[in-house]
Amino acid sequence: MKDTPGWASPGSAPSEGHEPGTSGPTEPADANTAQQPEDAPQDTGPKWSQEQPPPGQWSAPAGPAAPPQAPPPPPPGPGWGSQPPARPPGGHNPPPGWGGGYGHPGYGGWGGPPPAAKPGVIPLRPLGVGEILDGAVSTMRTYWRTVLGISLTVAVVTQVLVILLQGFVLNDSAGTEALNDPSASAEELSRALGETLVGTSVVFLISLIGTVAATALLTTVTSRAVLGKPVTTSEAWRDARPQVPKLFGLIFLLLLITFGVILVGALPGILVAASGSNGGGIALAVLGIVGAAVVAVWLMIRFSLASPALMLEKQSIVKSMSRSVKLVRGSWWRVLGIQLLATIIANIVAAIVVLPFTFLAAALSGEGVGGFVEGTGDLGWTFLIVSGIGSVIGSMITFPITAGVTVLLYIDQRIRREALDLELARAAGVQGYGTDPAPGS
Repeated sequence: MKDTPGWASPGSAPSEGHEPGTSGPTEPADANTAQQPEDAPQDTGPKWSQEQPPPGQWSAPAGPAAPPQAPPPPPPGPGWGSQPPARPPGGHNPPPGWGGGYGHPGYGGWGGPPPAAKPGVIPLRPLGVGEILDGAVSTMRTYWRTVLGISLTVAVVTQVLVILLQGFVLNDSAGTEALNDPSASAEELSRALGETLVGTSVVFLISLIGTVAATALLTTVTSRAVLGKPVTTSEAWRDARPQVPKLFGLIFLLLLITFGVILVGALPGILVAASGSNGGGIALAVLGIVGAAVVAVWLMIRFSLASPALMLEKQSIVKSMSRSVKLVRGSWWRVLGIQLLATIIANIVAAIVVLPFTFLAAALSGEGVGGFVEGTGDLGWTFLIVSGIGSVIGSMITFPITAGVTVLLYIDQRIRREALDLELARAAGVQGYGTDPAPGS
């Protein structure tokens, strides 16, 4: 029998003869042979070495030789099923990481694989909804100096521009009074609506520029956080700067597509109303806008991963949009749900911060909270500055969460479709990740 560890029979002798240094029944010795003279010829058979094993380590079998016995199996480990045999059928050793005595502790039998590597804020495997949200929050918590520094800088710059614009250009009380006056003429209402629309569009444009800048910088920070590598604000700006003009172009193209789709949906109703049928035209326009809004949302979700694709893959505008369509295909509802959930959570948290500042600003302004609620209060500098401080704090919360969730969604979709986790593991310096042989090899 081959003496291999784990398979040798305990207590077996090295030969079938008598064992030296042990007790047991032996053949009786002949008296004549016991008293042979010294010059008698000696037996030339095989002899034992003078150096023998210590007593008690070898024992001669007391009777007929027993068949070799295998060692008792080890007690079952935790998990599902029993402990696997010492060697699976076929004679192949199981690869590391496949349960039992060979794999990760806690997976009894031939259980699941060990947990994925986690060099940064997320494990390198397909992510759940909670892990994506937790990854965005963990990025903000772990790299808070860089994240909050970027968010604070962008929020302060954009909010200062908005306050100056509202204080010097858009603070037209005549337009507000015309909108609140039931007896105002159509001309006054049209002028007031036009001014309000222009002011709202300018404020939205400034906020959009700030959002684009924050998204560009925070995308770099989140991608480094996945690898567990810190990044400073200057490093994030150096990496993002070549792609920022393309990112602006992408955002404006997406806005143009959105407004174009809504305009096409409302156009039949506008034409009907222009022909003289005001009631039918308005109803048709409303239906068209609702249908166009559905189409616009569908398109925006399909293009929602274009921004991280453009920033991280250094793609062109059109190529990044096609990459987003490819990554979202088959997961549209999942991407919509996660994006919507992240937006709701971020805005709720921001509202908890912004609303107290808004009511405080209204209380410190001319007509108090009552005038602010009724819409008759004057938006003076006190109101604009105090409410602006609340908006800055709210933006410091919403920017990292929304940008982080978008980037982690992009990474999750690439892990599911393109095995990006292997590249991320190599980039993070994880040794031996994804190199285990297949079972039975």
